[in-house]
Formats: sequence, structure tokens, C-alpha cells
Amino acid sequence: MSRDDDTTNERDAPTDSDGSTDPGTPTDFGAPSADATPAVVAARTADGPPDTTEIRELAAAAGYAAIGEVTQQRREDPTYDLGRGKAEDLMRLVANADAEAVIYDGSLSPGQTFSLGDLLPTGTAVIDRPRLVLELFADAADSRAADRQLELARLRYELPRLREAIARDSGEDVRLRPEGDSRVRDVEKRIESAERALDEIADDRAARRAERRDAGFDLVALAGYANAGKSTLARRLADEVTDSEPGGGPADLAVTLSVDGSPFETLSTATRRATLGGRRTLLTDTVGFLDGLPHGAVRSFRTTIEAIRRADCALLVVDASDDPADLRRKLRASLSAIEATDGPLVPVLSKADEAGEAGTEADGLAAATEAYEAAVADLDPDESPVVASLRPPVPVSARDDVGLDELAAAVADALPTATATVAAPNGGDAQAALSWAYDRGVVEGVDYEGDAVTVELAGRPAVVDEAERRLTRGGPDG
Repeated sequence: MSRDDDTTNERDAPTDSDGSTDPGTPTDFGAPSADATPAVVAARTADGPPDTTEIRELAAAAGYAAIGEVTQQRREDPTYDLGRGKAEDLMRLVANADAEAVIYDGSLSPGQTFSLGDLLPTGTAVIDRPRLVLELFADAADSRAADRQLELARLRYELPRLREAIARDSGEDVRLRPEGDSRVRDVEKRIESAERALDEIADDRAARRAERRDAGFDLVALAGYANAGKSTLARRLADEVTDSEPGGGPADLAVTLSVDGSPFETLSTATRRATLGGRRTLLTDTVGFLDGLPHGAVRSFRTTIEAIRRADCALLVVDASDDPADLRRKLRASLSAIEATDGPLVPVLSKADEAGEAGTEADGLAAATEAYEAAVADLDPDESPVVASLRPPVPVSARDDVGLDELAAAVADALPTATATVAAPNGGDAQAALSWAYDRGVVEGVDYEGDAVTVELAGRPAVVDEAERRLTRGGPDG
């Protein structure tokens, strides 16, 4: 009898009908806390035993208590994703434990979602990974841009499930079809409206990026997997935290999962000023990536991800304390979401102080670097153009202030830079032009000799060009 017709036990791991093995029995974790929703975690992988650590952390952050789990190693079943026998194991565990939800570590098709729901006790919510992440983001969104992006992601997620529900209902009662078609059109119109609103936000952010660059700031974005250490690194690099930045608009309101306290606890929104290698920069946190999200969900956050893609330099924060398999998985998920960048991408191996907990720190960093390089080597540049933008990795420990100077130097080296030496008559126009250049941080040195002033400039190419024009032509009007 195949696994799909029988249950498993811990002593003998039977073979599925497709030749894969099942890792063991459903697990019961006990009663949940009083304020948490009891849930059973379910997961299936084709290769290797499923690791449910991350999905249980995500579930806890969203207010669910994992009171049991069902896992399986086998190929995908088109009806339940799990095999039929394991799906029935899940049904029994949910019923016996009085669970109110199933948290599924994967992306279920609309049909699989409804099929599992039909099999489970009445009223059991089926929440796959994309829906769980959207719940987390929705709980903490605190900006117009984040709200719009979440709305779009939610609508794109719900639309195919609405169509599936209507198709199932219409199969029983043809009178429901016109009503169902109207509901679908309503969601499609809301998607179009959200896309238009996000286009306007994207245009506004593009204009603000141009204004900030004109003001002499280099734009640096922090990217990486959730809980990689981005927010901690941003605070260590920052000169100050600001609510608004040059250019007259509010700070970029980017979505990022917090690394403080419990993982995946909150979303934060902050743009910070930082002086890196002598360059005036604005650091912007961006979305904390998560593995297993469908492309459509990631695409809904395009206005946030644009902060990475359009930055002068982006920092890709990688948790060096992760085991090599997790490091590779998270790195690939992050690079897949980024896709491509206009500027260089500097990998940052964060938490270097924790990398050697299993041995020496040097051994841990060597393993992390090897895992990083192996993951990058496996990427196809045609499928992942961002590979061409990668610079050599920089190990840091934000907690111990180790590697921050080296990182600042790497950022300064990656930023677009022009230099010029300009001699001009010393007078009111030259001093006004010099003041303008100082305000934009491109003055490297000034030498007065007689009636002349010689100015050394270095910084953003467009700003250096304008400073040179002002100095040589006697002011902004030439």
C-alpha cells in the first residue's frame, strides 16, 4: 500500500508511490497561549526533509500558535500539494487538536487551497505562505505607499481564488454566474486603480531621487532577506535619523521587517543620512525579502524595490551566521526579487561576530563566504542580470563596529565619482559658487593665491560639473 493510502510512524519511514520517503508522523506541540490562534503547520518539499523553523516564526509573529505540524518529502500532488494520505493526517491532527487554522509553508494554487479546505474540519482557515506574509505586512504598514502596495498584492492574491470560488459555486447553481462575474470585474478595477496610484507614487519618488542627487546626496539602499541585520547596520552607519530629506518631500517609506526583538515583528520606515568614505549619502531600508513568495506578490512592491534598483549603490545584507544551505537559499531569494540594478551591489556579510559560534569566527566567515560565492556561481547571468553588478563581499559586525570602515570605503569606491580642479578669480561670484559646492559636499580643497582661488572638487559627476560651471562662469547665470 502506498503512503497516500496509509499513515506513517516514526520508526519506519515508508516510501511514497513516487519513490520519495516521508520523514515521520504529525507532531503535536501542545496547547497554545490564550491570546494566540491555534494552528497546525504543514509543509512539503521535493528534496530533503522540510524545515519549518521560519514558517513557525512567521506564524507566531502573525498571532498564530503552532500546536502541531505535518511534513512530507515527495513530489507535488495536484489536488492538495501534500499527498492524499498526508492530507488526511493533517485533517485528523487539526480535528484532534481543535486547531482553527492550517499554516502552509508554500504557495498553494486556488484549487489546492479549496481542496484542503474541503477536507479539513468546517471553519478551518487555510493560510499559505504568501497570505501569511501579506497578513504580517498589513498589520504593520504605516504609509500611503506601503498601504497601496499591500492592497495591490492582496488583490492579485485574491483574484484567482475568487475565480476558483465562483467556478465551484456556479457549478452547483448557474444563477450565481452573473453575480460572480461582477465581483471579478470589481476586483480587476480595484487592481487597475491601485496600479495607477502606485505609478503616481513611483513618479513622485523618481522626482525626489533627482532632487536629492541635485542636492549632492548619493542614494544608498539596503536590501536583503528578512532578519539579515539591515536595520541594525543602517543605524550604525547613520549620522542621524530624519523624518524628511532634502528635496521637500518625506523620507522614502520603505517596507522592511525589523531585526529587533522577535524576528518578523514590525515594519519600519526610515531614511537616514550617513557619511560614507567622505560621501554624503541617504540610506534607505527596503523590503525584507522572504523565500517562496510568488513573483506577482513581489512585483506588487515595485515602488519600494525601485529604491534598490535605482540607487547609486545598494548594500545586499547577508546573514553570515546562517548555515550554508540557508544562506544560499536566502541569497537566491533576495537576488531573484531585485532582478537588476542601475548601480553596483555590495554584498555585506553581516553578523560576522556570530558566524563562528560553531567553531572559530574565522572558520565561520570562511564558510559563509564560500556559501555566498557558491550561490552566486550557480546563478545564470542571463536569468539574473544583477550578478553583473555584484562587488566583492565585505564582512561586518554592526554590534562590535567591526568592518564598518571597510564597508564605508567599499561604498565610496562604488559610487559614481568625478573630480576636477578649477581656478577662478576670487570674488563674490566665486565665493557664492564655492558656497554652493560646499553645500553639496563636493569641495575637496581650496587654495587662495593672490586674486585667484583654486578649488579641488570630487563627488557626484553632475554636481561636480555644475560646480565647475558656476566657478568658471561667475555664478549660476553664467
